[in-house]
Amino acid sequence: MPDTHAERPAPSPAALEIQGLMKRARAAQAVLETYNQQQVDDLIRAVVWSCARPGMAERIAKQAVEESHLGNYDGKFMKISRKTRAALMDIIDDKSVGIIEELPERNIIKIAKPIGVIGALSPSTNPEATPVIKAISAIKGRNAIIIAPHPRCKGVNTLVCDNMRAALEAFGAPADIIIGIETPSLEKTNELMKQCDKVLATGGNPMVKAAYSSGTPALGVGVGNAVVTVDDDVNVKEVATKIRMSKTVDLAASCSADNSVILMEKIYDQMMQALQDEGGYVVSPEEKKKLQAGMWVDGHLNPEIVAQSAEKIAQVAGINLPAGKLFFMVPETGWGPDHPFSGEKLSVVLTIYKAKNIDEAIKITNAAQAYQGQGHSCGIHSNNDEHIMKLAMQTKTSRVIVNQPQGLSNSGNLWNGMRQTLSLGCGSWGGNATNNNITWRDLINETWVARPLKKAKELPSDEVLFGSAFTRLK
Repeated sequence: MPDTHAERPAPSPAALEIQGLMKRARAAQAVLETYNQQQVDDLIRAVVWSCARPGMAERIAKQAVEESHLGNYDGKFMKISRKTRAALMDIIDDKSVGIIEELPERNIIKIAKPIGVIGALSPSTNPEATPVIKAISAIKGRNAIIIAPHPRCKGVNTLVCDNMRAALEAFGAPADIIIGIETPSLEKTNELMKQCDKVLATGGNPMVKAAYSSGTPALGVGVGNAVVTVDDDVNVKEVATKIRMSKTVDLAASCSADNSVILMEKIYDQMMQALQDEGGYVVSPEEKKKLQAGMWVDGHLNPEIVAQSAEKIAQVAGINLPAGKLFFMVPETGWGPDHPFSGEKLSVVLTIYKAKNIDEAIKITNAAQAYQGQGHSCGIHSNNDEHIMKLAMQTKTSRVIVNQPQGLSNSGNLWNGMRQTLSLGCGSWGGNATNNNITWRDLINETWVARPLKKAKELPSDEVLFGSAFTRLK
């Protein structure tokens, strides 16, 4: 007979540490759960202001660049100063406490209830704004949150979390509504995902897969590989400016930045020149080989080129880059593993395709995203509604961004109606649970109250209900 009284292995130090953090977070969340809407909204205002206020935003942006060695100061400052403000504005008027929705025609009322403790993963590419935006989404739903940063960004995560915790205390709330893991490790992150009530994962593909495999309900994001079509009826100068903005902001640290651009044959030469005027550098066939060898090592993207300047990438690849050039332009005709430039690059490297018409552009988009990035997003610059909707109908994508800089628009911006976030669901195409721009509504439970209808629904006759099946299948 097996020994049913055998002792179980003692919890690891990482498991014990996370248990302690969870206990603190649960106690804080129990207090937050009693807050009314005004109290909740006061807290999220305070949390954002604590990090986005003048002086502190600059300090956070500077430390994020110095610590991560990814992106640039201007991009980090824009995200911590502007993106967090926009995310707050986007949700501040939402009702998230008590009854949040009523459907009179169905006699249904929806009541919001917190999940508990959110386990949040913060990536090295956006260590400045991701903790803030995830924190206000969690708090809006009256949840506590524990943030696990990438190890190379633990210092800036502590700075951000300390600011947010002080803001909570200034409003009389428990600081432990927000907890940052100060000495992160893979084991601690895995333990957090096992012990929390819901995982909100932003990071590399292996970490997102681990979140979905943790046994805890999880919201993860898929690989980005935005493919953007440029129709032949556009103002080429305006479009080139938007593409340059999208490709170079924060040195393409965002997975939403344009990875490939498909130019219609009719305006191909004009657009190529306009992109060069914006700082693009077209590589020669020989330089393309050097760039590929520098960007991929053993089939994997070289970390040395991720979110780095064009000058740094040129040094790695051994290319003599002319002064004033901001991004590389790589002509391409293929896609898939044998054509790595067709995939996600997280760098200021833009792949260029030529298409005869919108149908060929859709074919290229689907082929490139079947290789990497399916479900994330694509875009189009066009004044032809038929072409816009055809692209939307025939691609496997969660977002189609129209006439906007892709990297600045996927996650919401002041010029569109997308929800402001830094976590983009990619649906089943990307192995994700949602297509949403993830925000507080994804971090609550809902109770539906269903009362009897004033007049009960009536089944129609079989002839009406079953239509042609009624006669064909006799």
